[in-house]
Amino acid sequence: MTAQNSATPLTAIAVEDPAPRARQERGSGRHGLGGRATGGTALAGLGVVAFSLTFPATAWGLESFGPWSFVAVRSLLAALIAGAFLLAGRVPLPARAHWAGLAVVAAGVVVGFPLLTTLALTTSTTSHAAVVVGLLPLTTAAVSALRTGARPSRRFWAAAVAGAAVVLGFTLTQSGGALSAGDGYLFGALLVCAAGYTEGGRLARTLPGWQVIGWALVLCLPLSLAGSALGLAYEPVHLGGHGVAGLLWAAAGSTFLGLYVWYRGMAEIGAPRASQLQLAQPLLTLVWSVALLGEHLSPAAPVAACAVLVCIAVTQRA
Repeated sequence: MTAQNSATPLTAIAVEDPAPRARQERGSGRHGLGGRATGGTALAGLGVVAFSLTFPATAWGLESFGPWSFVAVRSLLAALIAGAFLLAGRVPLPARAHWAGLAVVAAGVVVGFPLLTTLALTTSTTSHAAVVVGLLPLTTAAVSALRTGARPSRRFWAAAVAGAAVVLGFTLTQSGGALSAGDGYLFGALLVCAAGYTEGGRLARTLPGWQVIGWALVLCLPLSLAGSALGLAYEPVHLGGHGVAGLLWAAAGSTFLGLYVWYRGMAEIGAPRASQLQLAQPLLTLVWSVALLGEHLSPAAPVAACAVLVCIAVTQRA
């Protein structure tokens, strides 16, 4: 609630993987999933499922923590998990040329998006927050095109805009057509997340996806430590089952596992294609909102879900 590709015969927007060494490092997992396109789509789709639980998990976390302390502790826990994996694997430090890109990833998906969406959820429901998140695929595709020089077809853009319009219209209907006070936070979150997704996916062409998010999290470790100390000192904490579960999922599930499979998937199929899988994310979030938070789902949901799936199918073949 963020490019990068290896060549496939299915699309004109794929580019050749420039890193044979990275291909060898990731090859076994990719081919084990049935080939580049299939494996990349499966990984990116798994990331979407993980991300779809982020808003409900955040809503649970806010039952126990303030917004600033929740985001800081979430990032701290995720950084500790990532650091443990990096140490266990004896992973060398990234090349100097990679640190600028890692800083963009850290600013966008480790700090910016979690903080802005958490602040939005202090005044908005999860279903309303899904309004803006539904626009993330289109935003990511646009940022990716600007950053990488990719030129998706007109059919791709038409399907992407149609899918975004369906998601936007559906979620606005769910919220009564009114814009919440948190929309400014959500629109800002869109921009920083799209930049982080694009840069992280680009790095994932030469670094394994888990190392991209791992080093981005470790890069934010000093900020996470300071933010956790300040947030916990100045915001009240009322620990409960929901709050702890929400925090743990946001840290381990959404921030580490979700971003790991997402970046690896984007490296396989490219940011424009992967980003369109996120058209399903708002609808999945609405399902989790009903199941976990007791929110009510409109009868129009199945119709919107079918329309979004059609748009996804078109973008995957454009």
